[in-house]
Amino acid sequence: MRLKPLVPALAALCAAGGAWAADPVTAELKNSTGQTVGAVVLDAAPKGVLIRVEAKGLSPGWHGLHLHAKGDCSTSDFTSAGPHVHEGTAKAVHGLLNPAANEPGDLPNLHADTGGAASAEVFTTATTLGALRDADGSALVIHASPDDHTTQPIGGAGPRVACAVIK
Repeated sequence: MRLKPLVPALAALCAAGGAWAADPVTAELKNSTGQTVGAVVLDAAPKGVLIRVEAKGLSPGWHGLHLHAKGDCSTSDFTSAGPHVHEGTAKAVHGLLNPAANEPGDLPNLHADTGGAASAEVFTTATTLGALRDADGSALVIHASPDDHTTQPIGGAGPRVACAVIK
């Protein structure tokens, strides 16, 4: 009962751009022709972000999955999304398996079945939903090939094949 007065205060904090948001963010995943090929749902967690990805129309096999710095998927090659999220890192080092650490945009690979459908839930402690929803937003990008989690700058993941704007 005593928690009821906290709900409006928490809602005001979220609306003011607090690091924690009560509502998940849902974004359409688009391919290079602008066709919707899935969806991404991001939920703020106390120590990171829970990301759910559902995609179709991918080539079968593993695909690199990264968070990119700009919420812009307007070019067909998705280079408009910029590099991986770095969040002020002086020298970004890519790769979940890199002994020199990794950048906040690094995520595990996504696997598409023989029909090109993929579904995954991943969690990252390297960023927050508030940081991803900064002034220019960010993007979740699926690459054509798997990320080897060590090679610079993107783990050999190849071209960007799908993109979702996170605002």
